Amino acid sequence: MIVPARRIPRRPPPVLVTAGPTREKIDPVRYISNYSTGTFGYEIAKEALRRGSRVTLVSGPTHLMPPKGARLIKVESALEMRKAVKKELGKAGLLIMAAAVSDWRPALAARTKIKRSGGVKVLEFVENPDILREIGRNKRAGLVLVGFALETGDLAGNALEKMLAKRLDMVVANMAGRKIGAFGDNIHNILIIDRHGNRTSLKGKTKKQLAKIILDKAFGFKL
Repeated sequence: MIVPARRIPRRPPPVLVTAGPTREKIDPVRYISNYSTGTFGYEIAKEALRRGSRVTLVSGPTHLMPPKGARLIKVESALEMRKAVKKELGKAGLLIMAAAVSDWRPALAARTKIKRSGGVKVLEFVENPDILREIGRNKRAGLVLVGFALETGDLAGNALEKMLAKRLDMVVANMAGRKIGAFGDNIHNILIIDRHGNRTSLKGKTKKQLAKIILDKAFGFKL
């Protein structure tokens, strides 16, 4: 009797996820940021853990409990997030950049609190590095890159442009400022585009449901 060889399930790749907002310091008591809660990235990290991946979560400031089993790296600014992601990238097979990274930061952060006296203050801003663009330009073979795009108009056009410009394998896009999909909402309508030209439109899904769909696609992505 011939006994068929036991099929050993393939272990899913190590996953690096970014989540939450970044904060850019103005002075010791003020900063600029955005409304991101980090929930989407944390749900993705939880789902990747459930599937057996080793997960590193690089998180901006949130009030969320870190997923049990994930390696958590806390950061605050975009520069700190960039440093952490680049340090951890070599260990990952999949990078999902779900964080809402600040595009700009004050050119100089005051060492003491800026006082109201003295009239209106004018802040000069400089552009933060584009983490995904940097990684996409120098992407090693076998690494899958997934980015997020939050738009206020021309969702498909802007998402496609972002994917191509940053050399992503897949982009997850949704509209801001609508009844569904605003920062903090749990129900989202999203559009997923991959570099093979496939498009998937999903409506009325929770972040937990979307995390499963995103990982299904990312884990099955053919480079």
